[in-house]
Amino acid sequence: MTGILESNVDVLIIGAGPAGLMMATWMAKCGINARIVDKRGTKIFNGQADGLQCRTLEILDSLGFGHRAWREANHMLEICLWNPDENGTIKRSDRIADTIPGISRFQQVVLHQGRIERFFLDAIAEASDICVERGVMPSSLKIDESLVDEDAAYPITVTLKHLTEEEATPKQSSTSVNGQAIQDGLFRSNLAKDDTQDLLDASKPCAKANNEEVVHAKYLIGADGAHSWTRNQIGLRLEGDSTDYIWGVLDIVPITDFPDIRMRCAIHSANYGSVMVIPRENKLVRLYIQLTTTEKTGDDSARADRSKIHPQIILESAQRILAPYKITYRKLDWWTAYQIGQRVGTSFSVHERVFLVGDAVHTHSPKAGQGMNVSMQDSFNLGWKIASVVKGYTRRSILKTYQSERRRIAQDLIAFDRKFSRLFSGRPAKDVMDAEGISMEEFKLAFEKGNMFASGIAVNYGASTIVAKEGSSAEQGDGTDVSVADSKHHVISDQSLCGGITVGMRIPSHKILSQADARPWHLHEVLPSNGRWRVVIFAGNTNDKQQRAKLWKLSEAFDDRNSFLGLYTPKGARYDELFEVLLIHNAPRISATVLDFPEIFRPFDEVYGWDYNKIFVDDVSYHEGFGNIYETLAVSQEGCIVIVRPDQYVSYIGPMGDTAAVNTFFAGFMKGQ
Repeated sequence: MTGILESNVDVLIIGAGPAGLMMATWMAKCGINARIVDKRGTKIFNGQADGLQCRTLEILDSLGFGHRAWREANHMLEICLWNPDENGTIKRSDRIADTIPGISRFQQVVLHQGRIERFFLDAIAEASDICVERGVMPSSLKIDESLVDEDAAYPITVTLKHLTEEEATPKQSSTSVNGQAIQDGLFRSNLAKDDTQDLLDASKPCAKANNEEVVHAKYLIGADGAHSWTRNQIGLRLEGDSTDYIWGVLDIVPITDFPDIRMRCAIHSANYGSVMVIPRENKLVRLYIQLTTTEKTGDDSARADRSKIHPQIILESAQRILAPYKITYRKLDWWTAYQIGQRVGTSFSVHERVFLVGDAVHTHSPKAGQGMNVSMQDSFNLGWKIASVVKGYTRRSILKTYQSERRRIAQDLIAFDRKFSRLFSGRPAKDVMDAEGISMEEFKLAFEKGNMFASGIAVNYGASTIVAKEGSSAEQGDGTDVSVADSKHHVISDQSLCGGITVGMRIPSHKILSQADARPWHLHEVLPSNGRWRVVIFAGNTNDKQQRAKLWKLSEAFDDRNSFLGLYTPKGARYDELFEVLLIHNAPRISATVLDFPEIFRPFDEVYGWDYNKIFVDDVSYHEGFGNIYETLAVSQEGCIVIVRPDQYVSYIGPMGDTAAVNTFFAGFMKGQ
């Protein structure tokens, strides 16, 4: 037998769910040497998470496959609230928009996790040779702390074990429904114990010459779920509690006389608990059904006996809640059960070398449709940062912002989920004197207020080395100090120049026209996720002599070899490898051509000529009307500079004349090339 294989990799990702695949997609897009492993022998084909919020769809679109999810998914436009009347009979009490109108060009949709994973896998394959290595799991993890501060070092050592096909196949029980065997989802439920150690204990030598291999990595990402092996190995833990609210989930093609079965519904019965109805693709409907009705704080030992939970029990609960309406089914696609718990990690990384993302570092109920969304957004936040450090573009200090930004989001999510779950799971108040019951008016207000949070659009990252805003970075984040290390690099944005764009939030998307060919684009469409920073110049009316003079002066400053472009653009790289300078003006489109603008906005290539894709105008489209981006985003006619991170979040807003501030901002974390 040959010796154990050893290899080096820049980034090792453990877990190939949506959070792990999002990370692998960033690595593929940025050309990083990465591997992704998963102990399961196959991806998800049905069930699991299904909700995609507005911001998530914007992100998927920036990665090149948002249209696939948008086309296949079921779109949810309205929520119906059903509550008991004075006789205890459920009645539709209200309708509200499922997504706040106007906050995004997308609305909330549902599509099962398996399809979403498929889109990721296709995008990864298109951009790289990274592939998911299935039936592979880690068995040991060591960190050489003497090497963690050396940029080029591989301080992480992981032993990987290759499982046989049988070992990598999840142990599921089978439920017979109308003569059809249905595999349940309990093996992935939080009611099931972790089976990692069982797999390690039972694993046998497989057909590979080496059943184990050793991988040395610069960075390790634990995207391995709520039972996270990675989290346990590095000694981190989740803080929080669980309740004895047990919920069952059925994915069925319903046979029912309930009139709103194709609407998202929140249904509270007088005495039998609650149901959430989620209409899905292919005539499927997902029912989240409350199986218990009292709340107690407890730990894992208080979990329900899952052997007593099966589809018939869940259906009977739904039938009691929906009465007098009838519901049954002939087709069951998937089912599971879980216990509500709200927990968040004490830390999201160790040494900024091993990171946790998704369920590995925060857990909560699925009522607000946040689980898969927040998990993917963790990786979306972290991926470009790791890629830029691995490539030598930025200092490792920016990696601290991952915990500051995403742990704060997780903390806010837990607070929201705790309140929302209590309101959803509680018994409706019989009248204003019923102090034990839940006010349905309070529930509606919480639903409406939570819509903005749930959409993902409200994310607002605090001050840091990569977000130039006033205030304490520790107070605006999770308590971690991620302020600029050297005060000479401290820059503060001027929000007054652009009231509709908020530093720390994702830049809104509005229609603009290409100066070269009059084609309308959403702003987000010209900011794809490829690792580039964008410096967007809102130049105002460039027919105005004063504005035109400012624009030319700005271009001369950017073209200087001591500017951020001269200092930090990788030697020998394409002109927009790291920075893309974009112009959006609001002079009449027909009053100018691309060639009337400074060359910094239309770089020249000896093979491909001028770049016509970086100059845009706020003007009327022949077929799609006005974009009105200046008016909508309250952009000053004095113009402004907006720096946008590779993940579309805004880092800085400042006046056109202060190009020195742009150089100062980038000097705080970029590495000279």
